[in-house]
Amino acid sequence: MLRVSSEKANVLILAICQMMFIIAAITVMTLSGVIGLELSPDPAYATLPIAMMMLGTVISTLPASLLMAKIGRRLGFILGALLGGVGGGLVSVVGIAAESFLIFCIGNALLGLYQGFAMYYRFAAVDVASPAFRARAISLVLSGGVAAAFLGPWNSSAMVDLLNGIHMAGPYLVIAIQALLVILLLSRLKVPYSGEPHQGVYARPLAVIAGQPNFIIALISASVGYAIMILLMSATPLAMRENGYSMEQVAFIMQWHVLGMFTPSFFTGNLITKFGVGKILLTGSVTLAGAAIVGHSGNTMSHYLISLVLLGVGWNFLFVGGSTLLSTTHTEEERGKVQGVNDLLIFSLVALGSLLAGKLLHSFGWEQLNLMMLPFISMVGLLATWLAFSPPNPQKI
Repeated sequence: MLRVSSEKANVLILAICQMMFIIAAITVMTLSGVIGLELSPDPAYATLPIAMMMLGTVISTLPASLLMAKIGRRLGFILGALLGGVGGGLVSVVGIAAESFLIFCIGNALLGLYQGFAMYYRFAAVDVASPAFRARAISLVLSGGVAAAFLGPWNSSAMVDLLNGIHMAGPYLVIAIQALLVILLLSRLKVPYSGEPHQGVYARPLAVIAGQPNFIIALISASVGYAIMILLMSATPLAMRENGYSMEQVAFIMQWHVLGMFTPSFFTGNLITKFGVGKILLTGSVTLAGAAIVGHSGNTMSHYLISLVLLGVGWNFLFVGGSTLLSTTHTEEERGKVQGVNDLLIFSLVALGSLLAGKLLHSFGWEQLNLMMLPFISMVGLLATWLAFSPPNPQKI
């Protein structure tokens, strides 16, 4: 009974922290490109602040995982929230106040450090959950994004004038305040002994682990799905603004996109348990293809709405499915390097996608940009099909 109570309490803490972090991520995705457009010397670099957040994630994600393998999840998460969340939010405010594109980009890069640690909340759910509860625990932690789907766009729109005379700085101050609340919550996180780092235990070479088919499919599914989602998500506010839509309409679309990302988390874990991770990955790739096709079809509010909701749902299936599949490829002792390399490669692609979003949108337009995603989605679909319908071959770790 104590085990179950502690398990659920830990998952709840991680879900709330996930919610706070996603509010920060939504704020960056919604506002940083628009602010970048005002501060940057060249419109093609409008999404550079978003790319800097992703670059900060790329730089920090492997060190974050290796650090937590030594000092534990709780201390690592607190450090990330302090340096990245509090520090990044405050530096971004300074950049906006000083009208400095460089300082604003640095602030967003620090927020990437926050993300570099926070993305391991889903793996911490594995550490605090029993084997039968792990897929659902990952899913439930990510479900914290549902509340963020309402609070993130609200922060991006309602808080823009929180600081008198510094338009659009308020949401970034809110990020810093929320990161302080995250630190308080994480101080109550209790990771069981089995989920803490241990010294002197054998771990296989990374090359052996990475040679497993499940590792390869997990990595490609999550990384390609995430990169496509971020690229189109980053381009959406710019595309809508170019077509005359207001920031309130942009926030509305982003809100529904984030709902599409995280609402399925309430049942994705159960679907994986029932149908298998391969079929969920296949469903995610088909849904992502549907998003690209709808986006290619036009740029009305209905096109943006349907496309971004499907984009979110497809990302959820690929990311939760990929994370669950990855957890079958390593032992507790191997988790630091495996999860770190996995997220390093994922966010390298994500950073590239966010960096290219402005340039590709500027060069090809919204409809053509969506069409360009289909070959990559097809690759994921083929791998997922092989996994879903190949004979069972459990990974031995």
